[in-house]
Amino acid sequence: MTHRIVSRQEWLAAHAAHLVHEKQVTRQRDALAAARRELPWTKVDKDYMFHEARGPVRLADLFEGRSQLIIKHFMFGPDWTEGCVGCSFEMDHVEGALQHLTHHDVSFAAVSRAPLNMLEAYRKRMGWHFRWLSSAGSDFNRDFHVSFEPQDIVDSQVFHNYVWQPYVCEELSGFSVFYRDDDGSVFHTFSAYGRGAEELLGSYVLLDMTPKGRNENGPRHNLTDWVRHHDRYGSDDSVDATGRAVAAEPASTPCCHPD
Repeated sequence: MTHRIVSRQEWLAAHAAHLVHEKQVTRQRDALAAARRELPWTKVDKDYMFHEARGPVRLADLFEGRSQLIIKHFMFGPDWTEGCVGCSFEMDHVEGALQHLTHHDVSFAAVSRAPLNMLEAYRKRMGWHFRWLSSAGSDFNRDFHVSFEPQDIVDSQVFHNYVWQPYVCEELSGFSVFYRDDDGSVFHTFSAYGRGAEELLGSYVLLDMTPKGRNENGPRHNLTDWVRHHDRYGSDDSVDATGRAVAAEPASTPCCHPD
């Protein structure tokens, strides 16, 4: 690739000017985070139940004695054979942060509609250790607008990320945050969907520092252009618009040897 080449003095001047803009964005991000913490909460009155190996678990149990809980809405539908590529990409980043979160009054769990045995098999394949529960039979995913039944689709649209938008897939991703009061009351404090949780992707932070950046040049100009399950890099797999991996078609083999 070609680029403008300058003297060291001009380089320093340009980067110093750019740093002024970066600091402005940093302060804006701090202000946005502060405003987020001031948003109103809503009480969770429904008694959500989940499934894990030890048996049924309530939402309140996921706090594990802490006051704050982050739930990853992981795209893994009831009839899927593996998890969404984008959600898997996110969890590769979150896994390393868990030991720090749990020592800072924050618990973490992922929730999907797939059967527990499928979640456990996929977690083992990916080498993850975070708590992952099945919400099969629960309204949890629908209530948080990340899973959709036919009755949720109105004029080819679903309610997701705070607005009505075109229906793409029966499963979508996100993060929801909860707070548990001393009396046991649970409150929903915040949810992020789409690019709202992109800052947790350390790979993007690093790529944004490089000359080629994210280098997402098509066909969709997002992570589906290049991200794969971390055990499938080097394969010819692709990723469809819903975030699901698509195995490459096997090459055709002639029925007999050529002359």
